[in-house]
Amino acid sequence: MSEYLLEMSGICKSFAGVHALDHVDFKIKPGRVMCLAGENGCGKSTLVKIISGVYTRDEGTVVYEGRTISKITPAEATKLGIQVIYQDLSIFPNLTVMENLAVNSEITAGRKLVNRKRWEATAKEALSKIGYDIDLNARMGELSVADKQLVAICRALLFNAKLIIMDEPTTALTKKEVDALFKTVRALKDSGIAIMFISHKTEEIYEISDDVCIMRNGKNVYSGPTAEVSRDDFIYYLTGRRIQPDYFIPKNISKEPVLEVKNLTLKNNKCRDISFELKKGEILGVTGLLGSGRTELALALFGLDKVASGSIHLNGKEVKITSPIVAQKLRIGYVPEDRLTEGLCLAQPIADNITLSSLKRLSNSLSIIKNQDIIKDANIWKEKFSIATDDVRKFASTLSGGNQQKIVLSKWLSNDLDVLILNGPTVGVDVGAKQDIHALIHDLANEGLAVIIISDDVSEVVVNCNRVLVMKEGTIVGEMEGEKITEENVYNMIR
Repeated sequence: MSEYLLEMSGICKSFAGVHALDHVDFKIKPGRVMCLAGENGCGKSTLVKIISGVYTRDEGTVVYEGRTISKITPAEATKLGIQVIYQDLSIFPNLTVMENLAVNSEITAGRKLVNRKRWEATAKEALSKIGYDIDLNARMGELSVADKQLVAICRALLFNAKLIIMDEPTTALTKKEVDALFKTVRALKDSGIAIMFISHKTEEIYEISDDVCIMRNGKNVYSGPTAEVSRDDFIYYLTGRRIQPDYFIPKNISKEPVLEVKNLTLKNNKCRDISFELKKGEILGVTGLLGSGRTELALALFGLDKVASGSIHLNGKEVKITSPIVAQKLRIGYVPEDRLTEGLCLAQPIADNITLSSLKRLSNSLSIIKNQDIIKDANIWKEKFSIATDDVRKFASTLSGGNQQKIVLSKWLSNDLDVLILNGPTVGVDVGAKQDIHALIHDLANEGLAVIIISDDVSEVVVNCNRVLVMKEGTIVGEMEGEKITEENVYNMIR
C-alpha cells in the first residue's frame, strides 16, 4: 500500500478555455501538515474543489488510500474522510454550538425528528476529540473567530476525518489564538490525520508545515519538505520575482502637524487618554494585540466611535468628527480591515466602487452623473494602481484580494485627502500584491499625504512606518522612531 493518503498526478481543469490547473501533481502523507501556497488566482481553490468533489477534473489521476478514484462527489468525499474548513467556516450563526455540531450528522443519517439528548451527545463527542470545552448553548454568531474555528474542526472530526483542508484559517486570529490553533493542528497530526494548510503568511508556513506545494499560474513550481526551501526561494517560487524589503524613508515631512490628538477618551472606554501628532509625509504605525484599542482609535478618527473627552485638531483647528460624512469633508479617508463587508460593494462594477466617494465631484450642476465620466475616472485609477482587469465594468467580486484592496484605496485617493487611515492594509493579500501596496503607500507619503497604518502584522509596521505607537488595553504604552523600530523592540513592548 502507498505511503501517501492522497496522490494526484497530471490534474488539469479549464474554464471557458482558460487553464486553471495545468498538469498539477499533489500528494500528502497521513500525519503530515502540507502547506498549499500560491498567489491569488494560481489555482489553489480549484485544486481544493477537485479534491472535495465540487469540481470534476478534465484530466489526471487521483489515488486515495491506494485506490484509484475515477469520480467523486462532495458526499462521497465526506464519506472518504475529506473535510474542508473554508474561510467563512460554513456555520449557522443563529444556531447554538450544539446545533452546529449535530446538524450535519442528523442530515447525513436522514433523521427528521429532533432529539436533544442525541444532539448533545453528538456535540460532546465532537468536542472531546480535541479536548475542547465550550458552552454548548452559546450562539455561534457571538463566539470569537478562534472559537468558531475550533468548533468547525470538531465538526469535521465527527466524520472520521482523514484529510482536513484549512483555507486561510489564521486570517482573523490574534497571535495567541494562532498559537492555540497550531497546538490543535499538531495534535491532529500526531493522531495520524493529514492536514492541508492554505496560507499567505510565510512565518506561519515555516512554523506549522512539514511539506509545501507552491503553485503559480496553475502549475506546480515546487513540492518538497518545507525545511529544504529557503524563505527567499519560497517567495521567488511564489511570485516569480526576487522581493527585498523596501523600508520607508520619509523624504519631506512637514514642520507642523496636520493631525493632533489630545487626551482622547471614547465613550465606550476602549481608548483612554490618547495623544499623538501626525505630519504630512509621515507614515505612523499603530499596533497592538486584538482588543488593544487600535481599531477603535481609527473608528473615532473617522467618526464611527463617539468621543467622551479630549480633542482632535486638523491643520491647527479643533474639529468635531461626528460621522464619516464629516470626516470625508475634513479630507480624512479610512480603509477598513474587512474590505469585503465594509469597504466594497462586491456585486457592483469596479468603476462604481472606485468612484463611490467621488460622486459629488463627478456630478454636474444638476447633480447628474454621466456613466462615461464614471468609466473615465475609474480607468485613470485602474492605470495608476495597475488594477488587473481589462474592463472596469466587471464586478469587483471578480478580482483577487490584492486588486480589491487597490479599488478601496482608489476610492479614497480619488478625493484630495490630508489624512489616510489604513486598518490592516494587506490582510488576506498575497506576497506580491502586498509588496505593491506597500510601495504605493510609500509613494503617497512622499507626495505629502499623512498616513496611519493600523496593523497587528509587526513586520508590516517595521517596514513601512517612520514612527510607531504601541497600544495595550486602550492606552498608548510606548512610541519608537527611526532605527529603534525593530520587530524585537515592537514585540517586547506589545507583550
